[in-house]
Amino acid sequence: MDTERIVRTFVEYYEERGHRRITGSTLLPPPGDPVLFTTSGMHPLIPYLEGRPHPLGRRLVDVQRCLRTTDLEEVGDPTHLTVFEMLGTWSLGDYDGRQSLEWGYGLLTEGFGVDPGLLHATAFGGDERSGPDTDSLELWHSRGVPVELTVEDNWWPGDSPGPCGPDSEIFLWTGDGPPESTPTRDARWVEVWNHVMMSHRRLPDGSLVPLRRRNVDTGLGLERLAALLQGRTSVFECDVFEPWRRLVPGLWPVDEP
Repeated sequence: MDTERIVRTFVEYYEERGHRRITGSTLLPPPGDPVLFTTSGMHPLIPYLEGRPHPLGRRLVDVQRCLRTTDLEEVGDPTHLTVFEMLGTWSLGDYDGRQSLEWGYGLLTEGFGVDPGLLHATAFGGDERSGPDTDSLELWHSRGVPVELTVEDNWWPGDSPGPCGPDSEIFLWTGDGPPESTPTRDARWVEVWNHVMMSHRRLPDGSLVPLRRRNVDTGLGLERLAALLQGRTSVFECDVFEPWRRLVPGLWPVDEP
């Protein structure tokens, strides 16, 4: 499945479930924005995640080009890129996180043909700020997907002011043999999709206040998903980079070590 078909399958799946496609924002935010680059699909939607009505409704889907500065130290490994496209969905005070995960599981296993036995999830285990994410835990148990509970790894975003909340991440096994261990203990589990249940707003002093309207924000990297679905061992081997792999060596010879 090439990236064009992946995008079409993703968008149409959510359009069939009442989502309206919105146009992705520019990589460079407008003047006055506090960030240098658009780092995630949710960033341009912050006013709507904080309560402003969106002109296209409460269910949205899009494809957003991002530049993830926080991942720069990891770029060059098999799963991280500096600039990539993010497939995203949003519920603006509409359906809950359990429904979001239900649809996500359905798209991965039915729409993209992922073997359910190769999936593993993580969920928020609870701390002094908030209790455990029992809705996500119950959903994954009902689908037979193993779940690992964490604290810091499953509250997104971790420390920046703005909308935040517990998240449940979906991982795909990439090892040669049967799945083993858990996502935090074995790097062969690769994160595919993050579903954030935005229940709070973090203030500049670090304190949390409940949002008047709860939202769901999800995102998965297109190139990473393409590499996994195409059976590649690196994002740089997916079809997006085929023209580069074909043309660049003739223009820019590289001395092999």
